[in-house]
Amino acid sequence: MEATAAGTSGQSRPGREVRRARVAVSVVFAVHGTASGTFATRIPWLRENLGLSPGWLGLALVFMTVGASAAMPLSARLAHRYGPRRALAWVSLVCCAGLVLPPQAPALGWLCVALFLYGCGLGLMDVAMNAQGVRVEAAYGRSVMSGLHGLWSVGTLVGGAGGVLAAHAGLDGRVHLASAAPLLGALAVAAAHWTPGTEPATAPDAADGDDGTEAPPRFALPSRGALAIGLLGFCAVFAEGASMDWSGIYLADVTGAEPGLAASAYTAFACTMALARLSGDAVVRRFGPVATVRAGGVLAALGAALVVAARTPAVAVTGFALIGVGIAVVVPLCFAAAGRTTATAPGQAIAGVATLAYASGLAAPAIVGWIAQTTTLSVSFGVVTALLLGLVAMATVLRA
Repeated sequence: MEATAAGTSGQSRPGREVRRARVAVSVVFAVHGTASGTFATRIPWLRENLGLSPGWLGLALVFMTVGASAAMPLSARLAHRYGPRRALAWVSLVCCAGLVLPPQAPALGWLCVALFLYGCGLGLMDVAMNAQGVRVEAAYGRSVMSGLHGLWSVGTLVGGAGGVLAAHAGLDGRVHLASAAPLLGALAVAAAHWTPGTEPATAPDAADGDDGTEAPPRFALPSRGALAIGLLGFCAVFAEGASMDWSGIYLADVTGAEPGLAASAYTAFACTMALARLSGDAVVRRFGPVATVRAGGVLAALGAALVVAARTPAVAVTGFALIGVGIAVVVPLCFAAAGRTTATAPGQAIAGVATLAYASGLAAPAIVGWIAQTTTLSVSFGVVTALLLGLVAMATVLRA
């Protein structure tokens, strides 16, 4: 469905190798989403197990942000040195292994260390799989990124559903995550071997540039165009990160929901986001990216306002579901717009947008926790509502 978003009727069918690569990259996206969803639904268990307040939990979650931000630039260099296929396999294994660490932490300090390491894995895998998605899209000659991100959302739904079942059953978080991690790691590593692969630009024991190819920079400021697009993604992904990591706690603390019902708020959010992404290409073709993002921003802000006003679980779940629908296509459209910028190479622009957007998503849980510590969780989601209205104001940066 999403593969024909930018195609024309005269295009030939992609070859078997290209189609196989797309399936493989889709699996990796789904695994990353499943790991993220699995972890998100066990955050309430982590809080209860260690007896953390919202502020201390937010402080711990910021270490995940620091880990991801520190590791993201390394992903491109690993792909340059060892080849994108091999690099993706290894960083996927690191990410899934890191899922085991947070529930093993006996105290807050160890939890911070564990979340830092887990964040490193998330950041490395995120950049590597999006880079492979760009390669697949180039091979197709038409858009596939929306569908790939849709399958990431399907993965979060699968992980969220597993979390709901685990919470209902009272399953210990250590057992749950330790069981999920090896299965996800094996699946991602197997799929990575079928993704687009090229020879490394330099031999492992050679210095960068020996073949005339310069290694990617460790850090590069995004261009003005990429920065504007990244700020749009920042607003959407902030709402996504806040909803992923705090929806269960919001229902438990504000609406008094039972643990199983509290976990279902995340599942509703992930489900609506997945459906909207998988069908988003048709909407964008019909109305264009600017109008689509503006309408989505209004819908998502309405959902966040419902969350702020909610005092019953049903209203809050409905609000989180609307947030999922409203922000669903923003990030795929941001990547597509970054690829069209002319001020820098497309890969560098996409990297800049990704860094801004995903740093926002990883920082959001900590910021929401800090605001909740000094005020209330309802006030935290009032801030989310304001950022979502920013989508309406900034949507014009997606205009071709």
